[in-house]
Amino acid sequence: MTDIRVKICGLRTEADVLAVASSGAAYAGFVFFAKSPRNLTLDQARLLALAAPVGLAKVALVVDADDQTLDAIVEAVPLDMLQLHGHETPDRVAQVRERYGLPVMKAVGVADEGDLAAIFDYSTVADQLLIDAKPPKSSVLPGGNGLSFDWRLVAQRRWLRPWMLAGGLTAESVAEAIRLTNARQVDVSSGVESAPGVKDAALISAFVAAARA
Repeated sequence: MTDIRVKICGLRTEADVLAVASSGAAYAGFVFFAKSPRNLTLDQARLLALAAPVGLAKVALVVDADDQTLDAIVEAVPLDMLQLHGHETPDRVAQVRERYGLPVMKAVGVADEGDLAAIFDYSTVADQLLIDAKPPKSSVLPGGNGLSFDWRLVAQRRWLRPWMLAGGLTAESVAEAIRLTNARQVDVSSGVESAPGVKDAALISAFVAAARA
């Protein structure tokens, strides 16, 4: 087994959390975005976070959230990290990091080489980077669309912060994605679901095993 760290995002039930923990994944992602089929209320997220065993990092995914929204989330839910998955500027990332004292992961969408410059910009202010497929213009979701991008764009590149590969990964593709990019962390949501927002414990287990094999 390798030291690849896996994040399973969009958990909605206590069974999801326990499946993620038993799989050996490192991160559990909770989505706070009303348009997503994985969206949680504060009460739901709090119960899931409390069900997470020690050692499983709890990550809140938000999209262009204001301070009032983030205040409510951080107050209600015991978290280990905030994931900013909208159009937040580097200045906004720095503000969030300073205000809440939590590590911040910034998602950056990639479709072509012109998108890579933003990764460097955010690497000076975020604790981690999530490099994801840029959503199509018609999509209402900033991620979780099951789309991948040309992994060769980020192959063997180095940034100032740890980074995580996302975008359309599945148990069948994750090993090749890791081989091509040398990513040490990977993120999945729709790739371990039987329907939008419905996690499958067997798919979670298979994904983590494939990533770490």
